Amino acid sequence: MKNNLISYPFLLVLILSCNTPVHQIPEDFTAPVLPVTDTYHGVEITDHYRYMEDLQSEKVQKWIRTQAGYTSEVLKNLEHKENFFKRLEEVDKGKPYSIYGLQRMKNGEVFYIKRKSDENQGKLYYRDSWSDEERLLLDPEAMSKGKEQHYSLEFYNASPEGNYVVYGLAQGGSEETVIHVLDMKTGEETGDVIDRIETAYNIPQWWNEDGFFYCRRQLLEPGTPETEIYKNTMAFYHRLGDQLEKDKAIFGRGLSSSVSMLDVDFPSLRLDDVFDYIIGKIKHGDSGEITLYTKSRNQIFNDDVPWKLVCDVPDSVVAYTWFNEYIYLFSARNAPRYKVVRTPLRNPDFNSAEVVFPPSDLVYRNATRTSDRLYFSALDGGYNRLIEYDPAGGTSKQLPLPDNESSYIFSASHYLQDIYITSNAWTHAGKDQTYNHSTGTFQELNLEPPGEFDDPGWLKSERILVKSHDGVEVPLSLIYRKGLKMDGKNPTLLSGYGSYGSVSGVGYYTSRLPWLEKGGIYAIAHIRGGGEFGKQWHLAGRMQNKPNTWKDFIACAEYLIEKNYTSTGYLAGQGGSAGGITIGRAITERPDLFQAAIINVGDLDMLRIETTTNGVPNIKEFGTVKDEAGFKGLLSMSSLHHVQDGVDYPAVLLTHGINDPRVAPWTSAKMTARLQAATSGQRPILFRVDFGAGHGIGSTKSQRFDQMADQMAFLFWQFGL
Repeated sequence: MKNNLISYPFLLVLILSCNTPVHQIPEDFTAPVLPVTDTYHGVEITDHYRYMEDLQSEKVQKWIRTQAGYTSEVLKNLEHKENFFKRLEEVDKGKPYSIYGLQRMKNGEVFYIKRKSDENQGKLYYRDSWSDEERLLLDPEAMSKGKEQHYSLEFYNASPEGNYVVYGLAQGGSEETVIHVLDMKTGEETGDVIDRIETAYNIPQWWNEDGFFYCRRQLLEPGTPETEIYKNTMAFYHRLGDQLEKDKAIFGRGLSSSVSMLDVDFPSLRLDDVFDYIIGKIKHGDSGEITLYTKSRNQIFNDDVPWKLVCDVPDSVVAYTWFNEYIYLFSARNAPRYKVVRTPLRNPDFNSAEVVFPPSDLVYRNATRTSDRLYFSALDGGYNRLIEYDPAGGTSKQLPLPDNESSYIFSASHYLQDIYITSNAWTHAGKDQTYNHSTGTFQELNLEPPGEFDDPGWLKSERILVKSHDGVEVPLSLIYRKGLKMDGKNPTLLSGYGSYGSVSGVGYYTSRLPWLEKGGIYAIAHIRGGGEFGKQWHLAGRMQNKPNTWKDFIACAEYLIEKNYTSTGYLAGQGGSAGGITIGRAITERPDLFQAAIINVGDLDMLRIETTTNGVPNIKEFGTVKDEAGFKGLLSMSSLHHVQDGVDYPAVLLTHGINDPRVAPWTSAKMTARLQAATSGQRPILFRVDFGAGHGIGSTKSQRFDQMADQMAFLFWQFGL
């Protein structure tokens, strides 16, 4: 059989007409094995597909396009694909439009992103006030017409007086962001264009109406290893209208003897127009712990004035905010679930910082600032609570919000007293409200019309504690239809992440309805490596402790089967990005437990991660092969290296965007090739590639819905439904 699309249809008819799913990749699709052997600390490791790391190779390109084309043909012909896609669109159209990304100004002006249900992307709008007519400012869809890759709006930030808007555009989900500036008076661009923008940890900050601070990656010569891309990032000041050569470096490695910084660190600046200090933040790769410095606002351009250290890595600070002369720090130092302390910025001293909120059962996460209050977010049994704090009097109180919902602040301003709050449950959308402490009252917001599917009424959720391999109890959240018969035959999708201290928060998504309507169960495993129980929970699934992450996931899968929610023939696991470690190792350790698996942009070859663009920043989370303990830890979590020949693996759908800057697409390619060659069973291993997407950031609605429909149809096919 030839490796081209012409030969696909006949085979597809045969495959899709069978009652039992079969292994549909023809033998001559199998990738050639060209072994390369490396020795790590005396241990020899063979890489069968090292050549795939050269994505520009004609041989690799051909293989990826062959796999992608074949997978596309298989998926689009699945019985449920079209129905799932149509239903996703229908439930999305249940709400005419959605609004997010609000920025409220001191004079009542408001900027926001709005996506109508018939649009692929959000667009930036402006109003003089909520009662005035809206004005369209930026339309990524219109900008994308005639382009090979679509544009996405990565960020925006209006200047203090609202005269300008700085915004970032990227193409094809690449996150290769370019700064532009819009003049609000003329409606035209100012001509200030800056590329190589680093937006992962900071967006441009306005100094005043004349200019802003921004973070930029270094310029590399052609042929420079990709591992250098994220090194020596620098924070600059740009004055509108100036040539980029005139931009002054403000915060970065080697600029001041008072600041200690490595080449792999990410520097950024935070400020506002009513704050007397500027915060210099250093993000140490993807580590949660940050280093903070401060300098008086009127001294920022004076190189001779040293920066003052606020906190460093041993202080275990992961978040901060400020109010008047104090900076508030969220620290895990002697506080496994975090505490909140404050220290004066005039003379910061972490060791003598005043405790605002001592360690407790709450997991303190971040704070939002208004003109006269701070609002702290804290996890309480998995639900997010809001605590109002008066910096002047030191008093605090928890806002009276529903116990079975998580509440979040989605708009606040240091000019204004009120906050905008949205609440969420697993089974229904919450209400958007405004709260003002001066009256102590909540008022319903009408920014968006109510959605037809906001509260289906037929959904139920459970939160269960599951004992893992070592006796530790792991939270498991379940969503399913009321009255669902627990007979072991319910199609179940179990998802998990478990890295960076990230929290899988409570949320309602209409995009889950097509799955739930058909009797499916959606399960979320809150596994170690995440942050559900603070720093201790994160560290228990990090580096050498990483096996806890997938063992927790396996324990949750076993529980679902034991309690008859589902059975092996109807159970699938899913993980994305760092969650690729979770699902990849779950199916390689317990291939008998799952009928199918979905791996989205997954970290799958952990021994080679350091050779990639985003590999060096991840050393803080996963370790390095350069030391023996790090190598052993990475080997244990590297799914690719645990695939064994002759094992009957579950059906696997691997997905990746070819423009992904965070996880190299060849990791999914290698895993696809290895599984296809190794599996002894008849279940398919498919590689879905989107040539107009990246890590998922910046993807259009159509791209997201098409992938979701593919995934649900793939699972129903494998479940024999």
